[in-house]
Amino acid sequence: MSSVFDCRDEAQLLAGMRHARQAIARGELIVMPTDTVYGIAADAFTPSAVQRLLEAKGRGRDQPPPVLVAGQAALAALVEEIPEPVQKLVDEFWPGGLTIVLPAQPSLAWDLGDTLGTVAVRMPDQRVALELLEETGPLAVSSANLTGRPAAISAEDAERMLGDSVAVYLDAGMSETGVASTIIDATSLVRRGDDAGEPRIRLLREGAVTMRQLRGVIGELLDAPDGAA
Repeated sequence: MSSVFDCRDEAQLLAGMRHARQAIARGELIVMPTDTVYGIAADAFTPSAVQRLLEAKGRGRDQPPPVLVAGQAALAALVEEIPEPVQKLVDEFWPGGLTIVLPAQPSLAWDLGDTLGTVAVRMPDQRVALELLEETGPLAVSSANLTGRPAAISAEDAERMLGDSVAVYLDAGMSETGVASTIIDATSLVRRGDDAGEPRIRLLREGAVTMRQLRGVIGELLDAPDGAA
């Protein structure tokens, strides 16, 4: 049976964090608040836990989860390279609602699904999430919902959809924004094959960070989707 902890109560917060750490260590799933929407989380370096996360959401390996980190040092450890334009974006929008796709560090022993050698990384701007990430290390985290359903903006929403597939629910009230993160793909800045064309940063999903805000930092290096301004 799942355990639910109200993180707005200091005593429950301490107990909840302890139970969450223990669940992650056992390869189980937790639901945690972030600054965007609630996330369902697993140890990024335990393949069976990541597979359990995908199954709980009703997803296949072709939809690998992003990884949440506690800071820029963790990003540097997970990716092959941080190009200068990406560093500018990190300096401007982290912690916050920007997820960045880059080639993963080849030496890492993990299996997030069919990533094609990439990883999507974000540093959330939320106290409980950051404290947990400091203690657990990088977590594979996807929105806490069943695939095809709206992302959970409360622990209650997540529990109604995910039930006992999750061991621990950390409840911090309603999500601060309820707006999913923006996702950009910067892999072409690192992988520069002869036929790769001009390196660009592709906007995969506009969310908490707007296209205008991104352009304010990296200008025309941003390749917007068709039809976008």
